[in-house]
Amino acid sequence: MGRAFAYVILGGGVAAGYAALEFARRRAGASPGELCIISDEAVAPYERPALSKGYLLPQGAARLPAFHTCAGANDEVLTEQWYKDHGIELVLATRVISADVRRKTLLTDSGETIGYKTLIVATGAREERMNEGRPYLQMWRGVRASELEEFGVRGSDAANVCYLRSLEDADKMVGVMKPCHGGNAVVIGGGYIGMECAAALVANEIKVTMVFPGKHCMGRLFTPKIAEFYEKYYAAKGVVFVKGTAVKSLEVSDGKVAAAILRDGRRLPADMVVVGIGARANTGLFDGQLAMERGGIKVNGRMQTSDAAVYAVGDVAAFPVALLGGDVRRFEHVDCARRTARRAIEAILEPSGGAAEEGKAFGYLPYFYSRVFALSWQFYGDNAGEAVHFGDFSPPVAGGKPKFGACWVSGGRVAGAFIEGGSPEENEAMASAVRSRAAIADLAAELGSRGLGFADEESRRKGVRRGALAAGDRPTYARHATVGVAAAVSIAAFAYWYGWMAPYVVKRDFSDPKL
Repeated sequence: MGRAFAYVILGGGVAAGYAALEFARRRAGASPGELCIISDEAVAPYERPALSKGYLLPQGAARLPAFHTCAGANDEVLTEQWYKDHGIELVLATRVISADVRRKTLLTDSGETIGYKTLIVATGAREERMNEGRPYLQMWRGVRASELEEFGVRGSDAANVCYLRSLEDADKMVGVMKPCHGGNAVVIGGGYIGMECAAALVANEIKVTMVFPGKHCMGRLFTPKIAEFYEKYYAAKGVVFVKGTAVKSLEVSDGKVAAAILRDGRRLPADMVVVGIGARANTGLFDGQLAMERGGIKVNGRMQTSDAAVYAVGDVAAFPVALLGGDVRRFEHVDCARRTARRAIEAILEPSGGAAEEGKAFGYLPYFYSRVFALSWQFYGDNAGEAVHFGDFSPPVAGGKPKFGACWVSGGRVAGAFIEGGSPEENEAMASAVRSRAAIADLAAELGSRGLGFADEESRRKGVRRGALAAGDRPTYARHATVGVAAAVSIAAFAYWYGWMAPYVVKRDFSDPKL
C-alpha cells in the first residue's frame, strides 16, 4: 500500500522548512496533500545551528518551538500546526530505506511506498562516526582534510560519547553534561562543531581539552593568525589545545569513557567525549541513479539533478557558483540550505527560465558565521589567494570587543573576507566588496592598513544601500500565532544566542509579548 504526492521533500532539516515556506507563499491555495515532507526525526524542521549554541546553555536554553524554521531568518515559525494549516503533510519519525528514481517511488522503513512527480532531496549530511573505518573529513570546497586516523577506535559507542547533528543528539549531550559539572571533557575535532561545543562546555563549567591533527583550529578556513587569536581566547577560558595528534582509543569502564588515549601515548582523563570530526553528505539512496560531484549530488543552477524530476538542496547539493566562475562547490552551512531551498522551489513552480537557465551558475555568495562566548565572526566568498589581515588582533581587555579580519585577494580582486566583531553595516560592506569582486591596486595600502575603511568606501561607491537586504532574503513577516505568548521568553533566549541569523537581516524585537 502507498500514497502519492505531486511534490515530496525528502529530509526534515533546515532546507525542508525553508522550501515548505517558499512553496506555501508561491502556491497560495495549493491543494491539501499536494506537498509531503518525510523526516526521520520526530519533530517538524528546526534551525540546527541552535543545537550547538542556545540549546546547550546551562540557563535560558533555547527549546522548541522557538527555533523551528524559519526563525533563523527572522521569518515565520513553522510549527506542526502551521504545516496542517497549509495542507502540507509531515511524515515524521520515518526513514526512507530505498529510492527508485526511474519509477519515482520511495520505500520507507514501515514498508510504505510513497510516489512523487517531483522530488526535492534535502537529506543533509551526517556526522562521521569514530567506528566507521573512514578518515576524518571536514568539508571545505569539497576537499578531504587530514586523516584523524584509520579508525576502528575502541569505545566510541560508550554512553558518554556525544555527537551533535540532531535534536536527539543534543538532548543526549545535555543529559551527559549535567553530572560532569567541574569534570573533564575531551572534544575530538577542531572545526565548527568542536569549537562551538567547546564554548558550550565551558559555559557549563566543564574543563575542556580539544584534540585534532591539524596545526591550528578551523584549519580549512582560518589563517594561522586568525586561529591564534581564537586559540588564545579559548585558552583564557581554560580550554587546552592538543594539536598535531589524534585519539587512538577510548578507555572504557562500566560502559563509560574514563580517558582518551592519544597516538603519542598521552592519557587524557575524560568524564565525557564530544566528537566533531566532519560530516558526509547523505547521498547513499541515490548512488548509481544520480550524477555525483564533490561528495554530493550534482545539480545545475536551478538545483536540478541529472534526473529532471529530482532536485537537491542544502548540504547534499553540489552546484555551480557564479561568483566562483561557475566552479562546482558543496557547502555545509545553514545559509546555503536556506537559499538553495528557495531557489529550487522557485525553479519548480516558476520554470519560466527553463532550459535557458539550466547552464547558468547560481548567484550565491558563500556565507559562514559563528558565535561563541562574546565573539561573532562572519565569512564571505572564498578563501583563495593571498590573505591580508587588518585590525587589532590583541586579546580584548575586560568588557572590550575585538575587531579584526582578513581579505583574500586573487587576481587583483577581493575573493573572500572574514570579519570578527563587525557591525551589521561593516559586515554588509565586506559582503559587498566580495560580491562585486572589488579591485585592489595595493594590498598593503588598501587592505592591510585600512581594511574596513576600504570595504566601506567600495560599498558606497557602488551605491549599496545601508541596511539593504541580500538577494533572496525576505523582509520581516509576522510570526505564526501558534507560537504564542508562552514561547516568548524561549524565543528571546534563542535569538540572543543564535546571534547573526542571516546576512543583513534586521533583528526582530523579541521582547514583544505578542510573539
